[in-house]
Amino acid sequence: MEEHLNNVVLQVVSEAAARLRKPAYVVGGWVRDIYLSRRSVDIDIVVVGSGIELASEVATMIDRKRFLKVYKNFGTAMLNYQGFQVEFVGARKESYREDSRKPIVEDGSLEEDIARRDFTINAMAISLNKKDYGKLIDPFGGLSDIEKKILRTPLDPDITYSDDPLRMMRAVRFAAQLDFEIDYASFEAIKRNAHRLSIVSVERVMDEFNKIMLSKQPGKGIKRLRATGLLPHFFPELEAMHGVEVVSGKAHKDNFYHTMQVLDKLAEHTNDLWLRWAALLHDIAKPATKRFDETAGWTFHGHEFVGQKMVRDIFRRLKLPMNEKMRYVQKLVLLHLRPIALTESIVTDSAVRRLLFEAGDDIDDLMMLCEADITSANPDKVRKYLANFELVRRKLKETEEKDRLRNWQPPVSGDDIMSTFGIPPSREVGIIKTAIREAILEGEIQNNREEALALMVEEGKKLGLNAKQADASP
Repeated sequence: MEEHLNNVVLQVVSEAAARLRKPAYVVGGWVRDIYLSRRSVDIDIVVVGSGIELASEVATMIDRKRFLKVYKNFGTAMLNYQGFQVEFVGARKESYREDSRKPIVEDGSLEEDIARRDFTINAMAISLNKKDYGKLIDPFGGLSDIEKKILRTPLDPDITYSDDPLRMMRAVRFAAQLDFEIDYASFEAIKRNAHRLSIVSVERVMDEFNKIMLSKQPGKGIKRLRATGLLPHFFPELEAMHGVEVVSGKAHKDNFYHTMQVLDKLAEHTNDLWLRWAALLHDIAKPATKRFDETAGWTFHGHEFVGQKMVRDIFRRLKLPMNEKMRYVQKLVLLHLRPIALTESIVTDSAVRRLLFEAGDDIDDLMMLCEADITSANPDKVRKYLANFELVRRKLKETEEKDRLRNWQPPVSGDDIMSTFGIPPSREVGIIKTAIREAILEGEIQNNREEALALMVEEGKKLGLNAKQADASP
């Protein structure tokens, strides 16, 4: 604790507060993280008085007045100093309207300010006042809850969550990040108030959800979202994956729990948010494609194609980026069965070339996803699949070194074809380009310009086109 209290930022704040004769405290996450042995660069200062006035005094003392950001409408100010982001606010109390999570704010005491916070672990303060500098103020037992690894609200959890429903998502997020449990009263209150999530903007919900996705075991966090009843209020497609149906004594696996298992296995190897999203959505279309056949049992034919289309709708509704991130997720969802299919049959050069061609630079991510997708309870089956995956990986490496198909660019362009045959953009150009691509992927010609040009001339003749000899040369 002593090394944290020797922080020059806190000492300057303490001196400025003394000059203004206003009690000041460091509160919230910075205090919590001291006891969790986590590094934090965000320092929240509460003063019984004007936060802007204290911030201005601090900025004057350290000659950073020009860097001070003031938000008069909120009564707050922000200052970056020595790698810390310091926010100043006056102590306040809050009240809420039924249809909004935006509080009505009034000046208050330190006790009232602490009481309005979401969890006891965030409702601790450390005095920055000369008479008791460094004293911990912990009226709700936050330190004890850190030791017990539980999340509890300072006040009645029904009021806490109904007032600001985003706190329910934060409860699950903190539990996921810190590996804490949500205490029983809080958990039950979330279940009762889950419907209130509808008044929170989807952007704020997804901000919390993505933090869960980036936690050590995201699947565990998402299962908790479902158990509390929060999940169907913003992610019905994921909720729809839960459950097992039995017909004629035949059951399919629970695709929700399978997906969580895949997600957690993948998370052991990567912190890439969008690769984790690909794992989350790889089987998202199974409910829509589920069919029962008396002979084959349960089938999910085409779920990769339907799933690729669903990705766009889900990203749009959840206000996720509609750019290359979405297209990356779509690609992996579409291709996620391909490497597994290669392990179930003789691995042909043609099949490997096609996979490299379609996956491009994302082939390694695709393979990581597919290995995580092996969740059989049969250890012999898992060992067999993983051994076959090694064979596929070797084939991929050999083929890439030989054929250079990753992010493949055709050795003959449309302009080459039009120039050679003296034709405008037309159906024939596309036919010839496709023939060249297929010949390379099937191994009929090498991936080089000389052989591609020769095939271009042959394909042109089939279409009744005459090549100009000069233009047809390599």
